[in-house]
Amino acid sequence: MTEAAFKNWQAVQDEVRRRIHARIWAPGEMIPNEQDLAEEFGCARATVNRALRNLSDAGLLERRRKAGTRVALHPVRKATLNIPMIRKEIEDRGQSYGYERLMYRDGVPPEELSRRMKARAGDRFVRVTSVQTADGAPFVFEDRWINLSTVPAAAAEGFETVSANEWLLTNAPYTEGDIGFFASNASDEVAGVLGCEPGAAIFVIDRVTWDNDRSITGVRQYFRPGYRMETSI
Repeated sequence: MTEAAFKNWQAVQDEVRRRIHARIWAPGEMIPNEQDLAEEFGCARATVNRALRNLSDAGLLERRRKAGTRVALHPVRKATLNIPMIRKEIEDRGQSYGYERLMYRDGVPPEELSRRMKARAGDRFVRVTSVQTADGAPFVFEDRWINLSTVPAAAAEGFETVSANEWLLTNAPYTEGDIGFFASNASDEVAGVLGCEPGAAIFVIDRVTWDNDRSITGVRQYFRPGYRMETSI
């Protein structure tokens, strides 16, 4: 590859990845510093920095301030997880989407969830439960708490026609999230909403999203029996 081809960070990233994969730079080995790589590739140091940061985020490099960058000894491939907009997920399956709000009320989250959301004195919360359907059949039952102190605009929303999932993804950008996945048996309440037998095996996602150090929402989503989540690494 010519120097002219290294004018963007993606090209630098691809070349560094190639050298790692080909064991030109072995696991645990220090790689040249950013300035040396910038001179070799004929590009700006900032371009190299962007490429190395991206590879570090992907688990292929280990970067330590003042200690340099080395190839990860045991590279960890990271799965890419996005918070899906349920409406789009259903429509992308070629199915018709439906939504029904089941409950909307002010309150205080359960103690364990309050702890996870780092609720503060004076925080206001609203609980919204709903069901979203695919071709008329229940797809997911959602039990959600929204921190109105972080997202005050949500107080004006009744979520009667638009799900909290969709509204928050559109109106409340998040910086990070804590996500748990587990199998469960449908309680009587969940089974009643999903239209399955009590005790049926279901897939559950439990998530808290954040705007820096302030929680936005805590939600538990119960998917219909047979639901399958797919991602990539």
